[in-house]
Amino acid sequence: KGSMKYGNEELDDEKAPQVSFENVALKYKGAGDYTLRDISFNVKPGQTVGVIRGTGSGKTTLINLITRFYDATEGKVNLAGKDIKSYTEKTLRKHISIVPQKAVLFSGSVRDNMKWGNENATDDEINEALKIADAYDFVMAKEGELDYKLTSGGKNLSGGQRQRLTIARALTGRPGILILDDSFSVLDALTDAKLRGNLDNMNNRP
Repeated sequence: KGSMKYGNEELDDEKAPQVSFENVALKYKGAGDYTLRDISFNVKPGQTVGVIRGTGSGKTTLINLITRFYDATEGKVNLAGKDIKSYTEKTLRKHISIVPQKAVLFSGSVRDNMKWGNENATDDEINEALKIADAYDFVMAKEGELDYKLTSGGKNLSGGQRQRLTIARALTGRPGILILDDSFSVLDALTDAKLRGNLDNMNNRP
């Protein structure tokens, strides 16, 4: 969790994560038709919402509207009751973490990779995020544990391990909004279920 500022107004943690779409449509410049049309929904703090559509149906485009990689052609995206365009992109993205389908890691220690999500994270905070992402046990089994060196792209880990570390890194940033863009696709069914359960338990904490 974190706080966000709207002008001179600081929004508290409880309000910050709330997101709503009001009759949102998007047409890319030069495109003949809309990619998204008449999208409306509300995500309350602590709530999890899944978007299930086929490939090329605009799921990633919808995510990009929340982070303002694009702005809606029609309608309005709100954060904590304010038009999302009212926030600077830097402030907005500071409080939103996205985990893409393809894991992105860089050469360096596990700790260094985790601190990319939060440069001030303590080892206890990193370990907590690793546990939620079901990555703690395999990291602790590596030589050096948090000091274990990853090669470029994390190629000395399995695909599932890379993805779990990417999720842990997003959690280390303690975002107000966590977006998982088909991020469980490389995980086996057991790990998938365990990780989803951990995220649900995290949401239900007082």
